[in-house]
Amino acid sequence: MYEGIHHVSILVTDIEKSKRFYGEVLGFQESNARPEFGFPGAWYQIGKTQLHLIEYEDGKTLRGTTEIDSRDGHFAIRVNDIEVFIERMEANHVKMLNKPHNKTEWHQVYISDPDGNIIEFNK
Repeated sequence: MYEGIHHVSILVTDIEKSKRFYGEVLGFQESNARPEFGFPGAWYQIGKTQLHLIEYEDGKTLRGTTEIDSRDGHFAIRVNDIEVFIERMEANHVKMLNKPHNKTEWHQVYISDPDGNIIEFNK
């Protein structure tokens, strides 16, 4: 019945700053398939799933902090090589919560985007 998650949508406060983070720091490829909705945003294709960034000043889901808390709301992205990912984050001076040994069978690394959205990367 279900095929998977089509997209995850997150709020950002500055679309250009966020596009630099998601495009240049994380290396996500921006999709040109996004229609003109009349508000700032961007779409990224990550495997079969999309990530939608929406600039919306009246949004209520911003955390209000960039502190990394692995128990707070987040989404997770599977990576092919966690060590290459960690090296990329270190090269870009991105703060990480690195959990190579945890109660799961995969290595987890948590980061925060400039607006405090938590993202888990795992292998």
